[in-house]
Amino acid sequence: MGVVYQVRHETRYRYGATVDVAAHMLHLLPRALPWQRVLSSAIITDPPVERCVDGRDHFGNQVTWLFMHRPHADFTVTLEARVVVSAGLAPADSGPAWEDVAALMRARAAWREAEFVFASQHAPADRAAAGWASLDFPPGRPIMEGLRALNRRFSDEFRFRPGVTEVNTPVAEVLRRREGVCQDFSHLMIAALRGLGLPARYVSGYVRTRPPPGQPARRGADQSHAWVEAWAGPSLGWIGLDPTNGIEVREEHVLLAWGRDFSDVSPVRGVILGGGEHGVLVSVDLAPAENEQNDNI
Repeated sequence: MGVVYQVRHETRYRYGATVDVAAHMLHLLPRALPWQRVLSSAIITDPPVERCVDGRDHFGNQVTWLFMHRPHADFTVTLEARVVVSAGLAPADSGPAWEDVAALMRARAAWREAEFVFASQHAPADRAAAGWASLDFPPGRPIMEGLRALNRRFSDEFRFRPGVTEVNTPVAEVLRRREGVCQDFSHLMIAALRGLGLPARYVSGYVRTRPPPGQPARRGADQSHAWVEAWAGPSLGWIGLDPTNGIEVREEHVLLAWGRDFSDVSPVRGVILGGGEHGVLVSVDLAPAENEQNDNI
């Protein structure tokens, strides 16, 4: 069983001057996971590129490299995909005490997860962030209880407000301002957890554009979305948390890639020769596919 989603993600660049040469790196193809099956996916560009190379990065994410060697005044890259997402069950077990998970990191007993406990460019192990989060992690509290409480605090205490931050806005400023977008909240949550010695990673993807009947509209829809995966110990593994909406990640999310922070999984980034001043327009639609027998797929 699962929900079949039709995904369309369009990024349009309008350049002030001609671009002579361009190279782009994309993290746009959805990952195949036990709870997420990719039925089809394609990347379309306008104008067409001369060379396209697919591969994987250090984290196992799918990566596409695009190369253009002829002059162009604008550039559009579009992802079109159909993905089946299965509804996961919330962990019934509250897990070990959070200090026990942190102790595993200090003892290097979980080496695969260890790289996500260290500071990174956009998600440092910030002392103020850790202090703010420590209210949800008193001594002996089961890790799932702490994670869920921290996740809810973002929707309670922060305002979703596009345009007040940039990609390089420090987590300390986000904490002070108590406003921002999904990228800011994810970086702050990751920094707070790392400050407590807990592994956390940044996840890029999409959240359902139109919510199920009777549920509130999700903040962060209509654009690329971001959330957090926190490691809750060997028995529970990685737990997806969406601080922007104060919910756990379930069948409303389509996952593209994960890394230490945004810099590892930017959906579209590149280097151009020329171009001058330019603008970018991004549009995303993630909706259940029409006329699909979801339960039979």
